[in-house]
Amino acid sequence: MSEYSILIVDDEEIVRVALGAFLEDEGYKISSAISGEEALEVMKKTSFNLGIIDMRLPGIDGDTLIMKAKRLQPDMKFIIHTGSMGYSISDTLVNAGISDRDVFKKPVKDMKKFLQIIRLHLE
Repeated sequence: MSEYSILIVDDEEIVRVALGAFLEDEGYKISSAISGEEALEVMKKTSFNLGIIDMRLPGIDGDTLIMKAKRLQPDMKFIIHTGSMGYSISDTLVNAGISDRDVFKKPVKDMKKFLQIIRLHLE
């Protein structure tokens, strides 16, 4: 089992469950949250290496979540997983080190590429 912990934040249960199961099969320790607020509460108790974050969440949005998460866990890396076809990275996130390679549109068609980016951030 991997020592790497990943937090999946998505308000769609099927996405959280399917992505979590896939990543557990790859050996990662997975936690999930339905909202940004829940994710921040989980992060107060548990450290994560990577967050996979939906941008459209109930309550605070993904951009705000990532910036608050970086304050709680400065070494945490992030991948954006969004259903918004027109999504573009905000300047704030670019300045926080997130690039176009870290953005995946739902549904992810190439899970090998998704895993490649996860591994790039973690290993």
